[in-house]
Formats: sequence, structure tokens, C-alpha cells
Amino acid sequence: MDLDWLKLWLERYPWVLTLASLGVLLLVCWLIDRVVRKWALRVMGHLAARTRTRWDDMLFNEGVFNHLTHMVPAAVAQLMLPLIPHLPDDLVTVGRNVLTGYMILLAAMAGSAALSASHLIYQSTEEGGVSRPIKGYVQLAKIILFLISGVLIVSVLIDRSPLLLLSGLGAMTAVLLLVFKDTLLSLVASVQIASNDMVRVGDWIEMPQLSANGDVIDIALHTVKVQNWDKTITTIPTHRLISDAFRNWRGMSEAGGRRIKRSLHIDLASVRFLQPDELVAMDKLKLLKAYLARKREELAAWNATQSDGVPENGRRLTNIGTFRAYAQAYIEAHPEVRPDMMRMVRALDPGPQGLPVEVYCFTANTQWGEHERIQGDIFDHLIAMLPSLGLRLYQQPAGHDFGQLQAALGGGAAQGEAEDPLFPRAQGSGPRAQSGARLEASSRLGRSRS
Repeated sequence: MDLDWLKLWLERYPWVLTLASLGVLLLVCWLIDRVVRKWALRVMGHLAARTRTRWDDMLFNEGVFNHLTHMVPAAVAQLMLPLIPHLPDDLVTVGRNVLTGYMILLAAMAGSAALSASHLIYQSTEEGGVSRPIKGYVQLAKIILFLISGVLIVSVLIDRSPLLLLSGLGAMTAVLLLVFKDTLLSLVASVQIASNDMVRVGDWIEMPQLSANGDVIDIALHTVKVQNWDKTITTIPTHRLISDAFRNWRGMSEAGGRRIKRSLHIDLASVRFLQPDELVAMDKLKLLKAYLARKREELAAWNATQSDGVPENGRRLTNIGTFRAYAQAYIEAHPEVRPDMMRMVRALDPGPQGLPVEVYCFTANTQWGEHERIQGDIFDHLIAMLPSLGLRLYQQPAGHDFGQLQAALGGGAAQGEAEDPLFPRAQGSGPRAQSGARLEASSRLGRSRS
């Protein structure tokens, strides 16, 4: 009897019972979600940690099971929704359609997480992380997955067949091609890059037109990220690697040799024939001993038949040729130069900056720092060896050189100023004395720059 008033009141206001039932349903779904996520995920985590395989750990860490657990309270709500008293049938239909769409979205998110986990599993293999990146394909699969999920969700919400929506997409083909133009170009580029093995993660590529010069750190569907040597990041559209030219230095790393190609510019005024006493002194150099012995025999045989007693008709050793022979022997004996690759010292065309003598070889270490150290050591030694052969490097006159020349040509130092030992004052004041002073000053200036 005490509850008759409540029954009469609920019959008078039925919407109160409907709201209360909905509140109870929401509470039940929330409790189910908490229990499932707390206990089921904990059990799955322990099971994944106990197994020796890594794929289940990847799936768990990427949240695949987390998305799937949210489907449990949604399914319970969908089943219990028709049991709500006094709820109109139209609202029941709309509610169930919304819950179905929500579960489709959760399934799509779980599938996306599974694709991410599969990418991580592939990257953990010996070949997958570097030589054959599949990140672009994974991103494309995610796009297709969410497109299909979007069509299914819309069809469920409007309570129509998905085929009806797909048939209407034919008229939107041009729009879709315009919207997904970059995606299609990037997909084709990704296929060509992967099939031709053009770029890998970790490759050093150089693309001056896009200011990219460094290591590839990521290859995705739409972009390729390059970390430049100054630690900046250059993002390159994937299709630009097909349409534009770029340089990949992977071959250098795989060959195990990094090229040295640098020239020493020799002052042409210092090139001359070697004197006999100089040749005797050079016999003490181990790197030149075999070369000098071979050349003596060769030149002696030639001069015996061709010189006719005139020195100008014969052949003599030059300091520049001997230096090239010394540099060739030096790089051939260097322990950090690859003996199985080209080793050459050659003279290039002489020009306004002297005679270029180019050293061409490959270091055994391809690391940038070690390569520069080896290259620096080689050229330090060769530059220091030039005076021993009577050679000097070409160097443009500096301001100090012109100042000394001006002081010498000006008639000597000012009164009270110490005389420059390099440019002594000329004796006499006539034109002939001044001309001789200028010639002497020019000669001394050339020797001072050497």
C-alpha cells in the first residue's frame, strides 16, 4: 500500500522512469567498462609479458586491446536499450545505430593500432627497418581502413545500405582524385622507391634544390625527413624523389672507401731541373730511392744516344716530377688509404694560380671526422715536403706584401725608421739605381711569399 502512491506518480510522469532507467544503464555500462579495462587488460598484459614472442607485446603497447575493451559496454548498451520503459521506438533505433557506429569506429581504431604494431614488428627485423621501409604502405592501409569505416558509419546512421553510398561516389571521382592527388602521387613514388631500392632509412642523400644534405631519418607515405649536418630537418615530398634528381652516398659507405680529390697549386716560378747534388741528397728518402734508381738508368740510356753532348738535348729530372713520384709513393704506402681503389697523383692544366697537382685516392674509413683527419695528415706532410724539393705553393699577395713593396719602391724607410732587411734602400738616387731597386724588391717579394 505504501508504494501505491509511487506507482500512481510514475504512471502520471512516465518520463521519470525512462530517465532513471537510462541513468541505471549508463551506470552499469560505466562499471562494466571499468571492470573490463582494469582486470581484462591486466591479465592480457601479464600474458603478453610471459610469452617469448614480441608481436603480442607490440599489440598490447599500441592499444589494440584497449580499443577492443571499449566495445564491451557499447554492446551491452545496445542490447539493453530496447528494455528501457516508455522509450519511443524511433529513439531506440537511433540509439542502437549510434552505438553500432561507435563500435565500428572502435574497430577501425583497433585495426589502425594493429597496423602500427605490425609496422613496429617489421622494423624490428634485420632487413625491415632499413632496406625495405613499409611505413608508406601502412599509412595507405590506414587511410583505406578509415574510409571504409566512414562509409559504414554513415550508412548505419542513415539506415541505408553502404552500396547505395558507394554508387554515389562514382560521380565524385574527379573530386576524390583532386583531394587525394598528393596521396596517389606519393603512393606511386613509394612503390618505385621500394622496388628500385632508391632510398633507405640511414642513407646520406644530397638534394641541393631543396636544401637537403644529410641522413634520412624517416620515410613515410607523403614525406621523407632528412636530418641535415647542421641538425636541421628538411621535409621532402615523397614524389619529389622520383621527379627530381638527388645523390645517394650509400654506395660510398658500402664500398668502404671515401674519396680524396684535392689539389696543391704549385708556383710555376719554382719549377726547375734538379741538380746532381740534390739527387744525391734525395737518395736517402726511402720513398724515392727506387724511383730515382729507375730514372737514372732510363735517362742515362736516353742521353747516351740523343743528347749529343748538349745538355738541352737530353733529359733531366725535374723537382715537380720528383714531387709527384714522392706523393704517389706516399699515398701507396699510407696505411689508411685503400690499396684496392684508385691511387693517383696527376698534374692538371697550369693556370693563373699555378700548376695544380691533384691527389686522388680513397680513405679506408668513411666516417666524416676520420676522413678529414686522414686527408689533413696527407696534405700536411706533402706541403711540408715541398721546400725539400725546391718547390713552393702559389699564394696570392696579401696586404702585408703590398705594404713591403710600397716601402721598398718609395725610396727606403722614413727618417728614424728601421730599414726593412727584406727591402734595403738602393744606393744612389738616379733612375738606374731606382730601377735596380724595383727589380730587386720584386724579386725579394716573390721569395718572401714562398
